[in-house]
Amino acid sequence: MYWQTTRFQIDLSSPRVMGIVNITPDSFSDGGQHGTTTAALRHCEQLIHEGADILDIGGESTRPGAAPLSLQEELARVVPVVKEAVKLGVPVSVDTYKPQVMQDVLDLGADIINDVWALRWRDAHGQADATRVVARHPSCGVCLMHMHLEPQTMQVQPMTGDVLPTVLSFLELSAQDLQGLGVEKTRIMLDPGIGFGKTVAQNFLLLARQSELLAAGYPLLAGWSRKSSLAGMTAHADQGEKLAPQERLAPSLAAAMCAVQQGASVVRVHDVKETVQVLKVLEAIRSA
Repeated sequence: MYWQTTRFQIDLSSPRVMGIVNITPDSFSDGGQHGTTTAALRHCEQLIHEGADILDIGGESTRPGAAPLSLQEELARVVPVVKEAVKLGVPVSVDTYKPQVMQDVLDLGADIINDVWALRWRDAHGQADATRVVARHPSCGVCLMHMHLEPQTMQVQPMTGDVLPTVLSFLELSAQDLQGLGVEKTRIMLDPGIGFGKTVAQNFLLLARQSELLAAGYPLLAGWSRKSSLAGMTAHADQGEKLAPQERLAPSLAAAMCAVQQGASVVRVHDVKETVQVLKVLEAIRSA
């Protein structure tokens, strides 16, 4: 299996590591650390050195409660970084839901659109061009994610009951709609949206039953890195304290390994070096 993108046909016969590059002041884990073009590009280079197979560049935080960012501000953050990142020799993904941002970064040579809205977002005028921006491109990859409601409300009113059938149905229909516009199946990756409108128990259910999502016939991306669900499960019961995002390395590695064991093709992570090391050990065990 492979993932067709703008410039690269990504071999998915072994798991791939997508390194997170947040050009934001307010991301839940590393907001402000890479907020300038220079700092972001330095981080891109560091992640590649650590073994990242793909870079995922984002200019707007989609953490629970995050306020929307204007189109102009997102373009100002993302475009200068993407313009240089596409010269670094690895696939470049851009984490955005705005059609104009998608178009501009694809024009610069970006390889993948990674959209938490699964191309559903509407602007104030009710226009939705995201699907057609992707469909008009001859080969870019796209990752379609399931999100319940939207960032400002998704954790205020999370989903109820068994979420897997809903998530699976949504992702299948989104992928089918895109194929109906001429997008080849090999260009599509699916993401169940860990932490996006689900409870802690529901997130872990999606991991435990990940094989059922794979039955849809598309590769899966798993985004567990430093998520709050991991903090809740690893808190000291007697202290009632949750781990801060930067303290969630061990549970993030455990979740990434489990996701790969359950069939995920790509893991999206902050801690690239450590994740690469874990996956090398897992591969050695499998080979033996």
